[in-house]
Amino acid sequence: HRFPQLNSTLDLAAGELILKKYVHVGVAVDTPGGLLVPVIRDADRKGVATLAAELNATAAKTRERRISPADMEGGSFTISNLGGIGGTGFTPIVYAPQVAILGVSRAEMEPVWDGEGFEPRLRMPLSLSYDHRVVDGADGARFLRWICEALEQPLLLAMEDAR
Repeated sequence: HRFPQLNSTLDLAAGELILKKYVHVGVAVDTPGGLLVPVIRDADRKGVATLAAELNATAAKTRERRISPADMEGGSFTISNLGGIGGTGFTPIVYAPQVAILGVSRAEMEPVWDGEGFEPRLRMPLSLSYDHRVVDGADGARFLRWICEALEQPLLLAMEDAR
């Protein structure tokens, strides 16, 4: 994996960092009973359409309180999306024992200077929180840049995965 330290958990009792060989993504879901974090397993092995379908089904199951404790275990990284609620940015809290979480805010059209004039561009604020005992700030910045590039040019990511 490209950023192994971000896809890990910290076992404080054993005093060790556990680098995961899989990518199990926790997805924070707002429910009437509070925030729950079901896990999409092996996210790195699934295509975008499969991930979208699984995410929608999992979120619906979670909101309907048909989720089991096992469905919320084993995450190696979490994504929290407040885009549906609104807001321009937030600082998500790391979901221990994981060491990082990505916060996604609402995408909006904004004027962006292109060197000659303002052009409308879709902008989506992202924020990355991480445990600095594990993740160096430069590595966090590189990861966030990689996420931005993947969102801006998804075909490049698909071509890279095909290699």
